[in-house]
Amino acid sequence: MAPPVLVRLARTRDRVLRSAPASWLRAVARRLTPRRVRVRFAVLFGLLFIASGAVLLGMTYLLVNRPTHSSVVKYEINGDADRQPTIHIQPGGQGGDAPPPEFALDAQLRDQAARMHEAQMHDLLVQSCIALAIMACLSVVLSWLLARRVLRPMRTVTAGIRSISARNVHERLAVEGPGDEISDLADSVDGLLDRLEAALESHKRFVANAAHELRTPLTVERALLEECLLDPDATADSFRENFERLLRISTHQGALLESLLTLAVSERGMDRTEPVDLAEVVESVLLTQLPPDQRHGVRIVDRTEPAQVAGDTALLERLVANLVHNAAYYNVPDGTVDVTVRCHGRHAVLTVTNTGPPVPEERVDQLFEPFQRMSRTAGDGHHGLGLSIVRAIAAAHDAALSARPGPHGGLVVELSFPLLVKDGERYEIWPQPRAATASK
Repeated sequence: MAPPVLVRLARTRDRVLRSAPASWLRAVARRLTPRRVRVRFAVLFGLLFIASGAVLLGMTYLLVNRPTHSSVVKYEINGDADRQPTIHIQPGGQGGDAPPPEFALDAQLRDQAARMHEAQMHDLLVQSCIALAIMACLSVVLSWLLARRVLRPMRTVTAGIRSISARNVHERLAVEGPGDEISDLADSVDGLLDRLEAALESHKRFVANAAHELRTPLTVERALLEECLLDPDATADSFRENFERLLRISTHQGALLESLLTLAVSERGMDRTEPVDLAEVVESVLLTQLPPDQRHGVRIVDRTEPAQVAGDTALLERLVANLVHNAAYYNVPDGTVDVTVRCHGRHAVLTVTNTGPPVPEERVDQLFEPFQRMSRTAGDGHHGLGLSIVRAIAAAHDAALSARPGPHGGLVVELSFPLLVKDGERYEIWPQPRAATASK
């Protein structure tokens, strides 16, 4: 009995030998296939014309070659004027009997007519093949020119795409012509460029705002350090005071960097999900992350019911904490924050409402952009990233986000998550996963 290693080697060899002809044929086909679309069009149109011309000529040849009669008719007219003509008919049967002597001339005429017919059919076949060859060459040339004409807008689109870079992303293809597939492709590319330009502009604004937010505390830190070094009369108390301010600034920078990291992770998406109860997340956030001394004197009312969703517990806790913290901070004295979790149809709906100052309708969408705040106060510990992080986490969880001004001031933020239903011991998303659609 052969060793297992030799058996495996033999099986591998057999598989390679069996697949070698197919691989070789595929490689040959790839090498023989023209790389240029224009050449493919010309060859395809030429072959199609040759095939259709050959079929048409074959049908014509068969129709012309088909016999139209099966007998020879001979007319004999007597010289007497008073007698009627007599007609002798030569049957066109298949028998082997020799024709009577009176039909010998007719047989010769028939043979001569058959030879003339064969010669005519031969000439027709030869001339048709010559005409087909000439038209095949003309069809290939015309197909080449037609493919050039048809692909000209495609070359324009390709050249336009190649010329667009980050410096001139505002330019568009703007292909004019009928509403065909090429114009649809150009319009799709223009739409992609619109979205790309918007993303680049958003990225530039984000980088500029982040640089500004990070530069301000660095400038303050440098000023405090220089004050300590340049003041010859500095005392231990002044050093302690400056160090405390530096510590607060460092804490502020750490919180900013943590927020930026959370935003980046949320926009990247989630690697794994697990069943999470939104009601438990809200309770955990209110008990651990928002103690009474951090609620800015407002009353938080939570009305929750169990609602299972698929997501990441840490990200969902950050989402709820950002919503509740913003609702408590941007509020009026003795105001309230209302947090509800409910099941509505096939969705779990989280709603956070506060009684803060009036929010203009046109400012609602801007509040979900990075580094956007209702009012900018230096050293307040807010970077304008809270709601942008909420939007990114909602998009990562396929949740629809909507916000509107409250009827008596404040903001109403509502998030609708796909609900999880339990089938025995297995959870399923209800409805099925879809593309992330988050509205501001």
